[in-house]
Parts: sequence; C-alpha cells; structure tokens
Amino acid sequence: MLETENGGPQGGPATLERVDVHVLRCPIATPVQTSFGVMRERPAVLVSITDSDGCTGWGEVWSNFPECGAEHRAALVSTVFAPMLAGLRVADPAHVFRDLTERTAVLALQCGEPGPFAQAIAGLDLALWDLFARRAGLPLWKLLGGDTDRIAVYASGLNPVGSEQLVEEKLDEGYEAFKLKVGFGVEQDVSSLNMLREIIGPTRRLMADANQAWTFAQALEIAPRLAAFDLDWLEEPLRCDRPLGEWQALAADCPIPLAGGENLTGDDAFNAAIGSRALTVIQPDAAKWGGISGCLKVIRAVQAAGLTYCPHYLGGGIGLLASAHLLAATGAGGMLEIDANPNPLRTLLHGPLGTLTQGYADLGHAPGIGVVRDLAELRERVREEAAAVGALGKAA
Repeated sequence: MLETENGGPQGGPATLERVDVHVLRCPIATPVQTSFGVMRERPAVLVSITDSDGCTGWGEVWSNFPECGAEHRAALVSTVFAPMLAGLRVADPAHVFRDLTERTAVLALQCGEPGPFAQAIAGLDLALWDLFARRAGLPLWKLLGGDTDRIAVYASGLNPVGSEQLVEEKLDEGYEAFKLKVGFGVEQDVSSLNMLREIIGPTRRLMADANQAWTFAQALEIAPRLAAFDLDWLEEPLRCDRPLGEWQALAADCPIPLAGGENLTGDDAFNAAIGSRALTVIQPDAAKWGGISGCLKVIRAVQAAGLTYCPHYLGGGIGLLASAHLLAATGAGGMLEIDANPNPLRTLLHGPLGTLTQGYADLGHAPGIGVVRDLAELRERVREEAAAVGALGKAA
C-alpha cells in the first residue's frame, strides 16, 4: 500500500461530508438459477461518500437474496452508519472499518443481523478506499500497492439448462475460463458439465459451484462423478457452517480441489478455514464482508499459506470493479469472477471489464475504480432495459 509518513494512504486525510445510498433494480428475461433459489431481477445497492473537497468515492453493498434485502441494507446504511460518518476526519479507511464494526457489534447481535451489518460496512469501506484513491489521483490497484492492472477473469453463474448460447457468446467476448452451477441432481450435473466441456474444449479452465447443495455423504458420492471433467475446483459442496472436520475429510477423499469463502465472516472464520487446509481456493466477497480493509488481511494470510485467492462476486458493476482492483493489487494469481448472465447494473458500470484479451482484462490508470456513470443517466438506461425485458415477456 502506498502510504504517507503518518501511515495513512497517500492523498492525505479526508473530512467526510455526506453519505448517500442508491437502490436500483432491473428485471431480467432469463432467471438465474441456484441450488437454493432463483433470481428474477437484479438489484444493486450503491453507496457514495463525498468529502469536504467535493471528491466522491463509490462502493456497493451485497444484496442479492432475498429480493427485499436491497432496501433493507440501504436503510441500514442511511439510518445507522451515515450519522456515524458525517463530519468524520479520516486518515485511513481501515481505521473506520474497525471502528464501525466495533461500534455496531452489539447492535448487530441484538437484532440478529450480523450479516446485513457486515455487508453495509463492507460497501462503505469500498467507497472510502475509492475516495482515497481518487484523492491521491491513483487507480485503486496502485494505491493498494499493485504493480500491474492486468487480471485474469472467468465467466460464472452459468445455469444448468439453456446456457449453450451464453457460453458461445462469452467465448466470442474473450473468456477462457467458465464456472457452472451444479447441485440439481447428479445426472443433470454430469450432463451439464459434459455439454459445457464439449463447447469450450479440453484446454480451457472449467469449475463447478454447488452453492452448499449437498450433505457430506452426498458430496462423497457425487464428487468422483465430476472428476472426469478436469475441474479446477469444486465450490461450496457443503454448507458453509458444517464442521471443518467434514470439509477436511471431503478434501482428503475428493479428487477435485475445494473452494469456498464467500459465506465466511470475520478474521477468525477465515483463519480457521485457511489453517484447516481443506480449501485450495479461498473466495472472500468484498461487498459481503470486509471490503478492502478486511479482505486484504485475508488475502495475505491466503498467500502466506500457499493457497489461491479468487474473489467471489455476483452483483453490480461498482463492487465488481472494486473486486478487480483488489485482485490486481495483491498479485495473488487468481481469477476475477464475472457473472455471465445479463445484468445492466453490471455492464453499464463495469468499464474496462467489458473488454477482454484471451481471458485477461486491463483495468487502466484512471483514479479510483474509474469513471462512474451519472446516476440519472444510469436510471434512465435501466428503465430502457426494463422496458425491453417487458416487451420480450409480452412477445413470449
């Protein structure tokens, strides 16, 4: 990380003047299926923090499930956290991350919502880091100490049925790695993986995500059936709250490396997962827990253990860009997850991630996470996209 003499990020302290939160939604023509539910629209909770000099940083709060969760998380930001930040003099976003977490820890427990509280803090942390990078006139990846803006990417969120055309489109766009959702019955999973492997060929990278679908016994039975497809990893075959002993036993028996981490929260949980050696790939989601401040510590621990960091992400373009810059900054050798399914709230905001060269993206040198589209223009484009989806529905 590039620092000033007093230890804070380059660019100097900032006085926070305003915190705004924006909820956007867009319907989609083809629902996104997972083993635990279906997404019929795409939400995004964007947060912006403006300092006394008029500089604004942007972040995003995780809000995929349930559908009503976006407004709830936005309310947490505006009613609980914004008053804490108004007028605050900030020298280092990491200090704010720690302070907000400590100040609201009991409240989060009292109302039974540690997850939504952590997600709100994560989005605010992303916005603060973007703000500080913009103040320093540096791309976020460089402010965080990175030496290259180039990252590997992969296409994820592929549904078990009807994704053939989508995969072909992603190949044309320059993707060289793909992840398929499984957990829909072993015969369906095998058929889907066989279809995808035939389309992408034997040399491109392929992964599978079970989204916590199986019991330990089911995972032991199903995983060997999937080994023939030369998978880089099998993601979340078990529930994230299953004992580490089950994960370790599965890892010892499974012919495919295991991945997980998107549903872990806090240093203790990540340290335990890393120390267990059950996971080969660790996947914190910076919009779901930790932001930049928390995830940086996790990534360093992952690297020290000789494991691979691949950021999890499934949301709008702001959080995706922040995840991309975090990956570039750490030089961790992993890949950025980019949802392959249509989502205007991603594609209208993800900037350079829309242009790939043989599976890689170049983030560029614009300050912060880059140019953020005007919100009024963004809302108008989302209305246009929604109207188009509605027209498709009527035609069908």
